[in-house]
Amino acid sequence: MTDRVRGYPAFPKGHRRARTWWGRAWLQAVEDTSLDQGQMRLGRKFAAAGMVGTITVSPGRLAAVVYDTEDTYRTSVSLTPLSDAEWERFLAQVTTKSGHIAALLDGDMPHDLVVAADDAGVQLLPGIGDLDPECTCPGWELPCRHAAALCDQASWLLDADPWVLLLLRGREREELLALIQSDEDRPDGATGEPATEVFAAPRVPLPAPPPLVELGPLPEFDPVPGLDVEALRWLVIDAAARARELLVTGELPVLEEWPDRVRMACTVDDPRLTARLAAVGPGLPRAMRAWSYGGAVALTLLDTAWAPSKAEAARANTAWEGEELPPATVWRNHWTVESEGLQLRLGHDGRWYPYRREGTDWWPAGPPERDPAAAFIELMP
Repeated sequence: MTDRVRGYPAFPKGHRRARTWWGRAWLQAVEDTSLDQGQMRLGRKFAAAGMVGTITVSPGRLAAVVYDTEDTYRTSVSLTPLSDAEWERFLAQVTTKSGHIAALLDGDMPHDLVVAADDAGVQLLPGIGDLDPECTCPGWELPCRHAAALCDQASWLLDADPWVLLLLRGREREELLALIQSDEDRPDGATGEPATEVFAAPRVPLPAPPPLVELGPLPEFDPVPGLDVEALRWLVIDAAARARELLVTGELPVLEEWPDRVRMACTVDDPRLTARLAAVGPGLPRAMRAWSYGGAVALTLLDTAWAPSKAEAARANTAWEGEELPPATVWRNHWTVESEGLQLRLGHDGRWYPYRREGTDWWPAGPPERDPAAAFIELMP
């Protein structure tokens, strides 16, 4: 039996966000369960300030000491491990594609593996209510700011190593690899090398290329009449970026002409392309900034207003008053503090997008937050 406890050194100071889809899914589960988004905001600040100590991960539990201004607290988050039957179904899904094993060994968690596991009745990623935080602090919130900080940094661990999630679910990396490659799990009469050994083996360096030969003068030729070579180069760059997005996320949304033009300008990042696209339609620089912060959802908020439900408006006003923020003028999904030149816009995804007045226009000013107070505070100098 392998040692199912792993310790990870404390993260240094520095603000960061979950960058992988599974790291963001972890945070989403925490945020959806939380009843106090103010504690989530404080937790993010604690995590960025380096106030979380060494994180210990074991089946069903991750724990750390979290430092506060006056004391230190022992904080943990529990997640129910998978049963033996669930592990058997999960391993059956892993071994159906050798690419799944290779991806996990390379620090990636394929989206289709998680979907296949869900179809087999095995939930890898936590959902609403699956994470159970505990802390020795006197706070009653679930999670408190210390547990929120631990959960935030746990998403950073998951970004770097998806095996952390599998350990939380009950099995350690070497143990799983041994089960995958064991002879007992192989069909009778199977031959060849276990896939885990093949993908875990160090890469063999390629042989040296053959010596160059003298080719002589290359033939001269002209591009096909009417072919825009520069535009073709941009299309190749964009196609490569979209192919990578499809491999990473398993999704490739189809956009209308204007959003796709903005997306391409942000993807290729060539001033010549930006100038050509800007000549077709006005407002491209402002639209590009919106896309860089929140993609297609942020882009729709630039020139389109909509009316939130009464429940959404009430939640926003409650959060605003609870943080004692400046009075705001509310129009549809816009919360505006004219005296500060600041504004929040509620998106259809339930997140708040910060804006700042620049000249006569409102410009996107940062990434979205689930809590309106947190989004507004980030705008303050």
